[in-house]
Amino acid sequence: METAQQAEKSGLNRYWMAEHHNMPGIASAATSVLLSHIGSKTDRIRIGAGGVMLPNHAPLVIAEQFGTLQALYGDRVDLGLGRAPGTDGATFQALRRQMKDAERFPQDVQELMYFLGNDTDGSPVQAFPGAKSGIPIWILGSSLFGATLAAHLGLPYVFASHFAPQMLGQAIEAYREQFKPSVYLDKPYVMLAANLLLADDDATAEYHFTSAQQSFVRLRRGETGQMPKLPTIWTVSGVKQRK
Repeated sequence: METAQQAEKSGLNRYWMAEHHNMPGIASAATSVLLSHIGSKTDRIRIGAGGVMLPNHAPLVIAEQFGTLQALYGDRVDLGLGRAPGTDGATFQALRRQMKDAERFPQDVQELMYFLGNDTDGSPVQAFPGAKSGIPIWILGSSLFGATLAAHLGLPYVFASHFAPQMLGQAIEAYREQFKPSVYLDKPYVMLAANLLLADDDATAEYHFTSAQQSFVRLRRGETGQMPKLPTIWTVSGVKQRK
């Protein structure tokens, strides 16, 4: 909450939260619930999912959830969509999903676009709220798959350059070359995700960034619990500092 409020105070445009499950060190399992709380404690900054892992959900449910957020907070709401499960295989099964559900991602995105669009009048199933909301939809990705899908649907694209920098150039090039204008966009629109840490001085920033580095190392090792509280940590320069 304090981070979102500081982001708004600093003049940033968006505050997005991801979706992860069975990860004690990450607090965004219920993305829309947290976004609602953040929306109630901020005034201007856009709130959004970066993103909802659509294979975990029925598109209708996401349309209703984000339609509700828009009803509460107006045109401050963004909806970013990813196709990864955001968790491990066992947890994915506990969510009553199967890994093959990710293969339906393009169809699920289009179904969600339908529920949020203007053409559901007379349909036996509609999203209330959500229908005709025009909530901005973004496709998230770290490969050519997401770039191509976003291009073909005429949607904005967010590339995960913080963990797949080697694909950055190829993905953006593919997106721009294959982009088809739509009712959402008349030309390509790209946003990059990157790790940044702000502090009053370089030494403090480097010191605190070691926490992010440790988190990535632990994730690579399959250690998903909360970070241990150690009496000392290493800075990027290799000098130990006390907490």
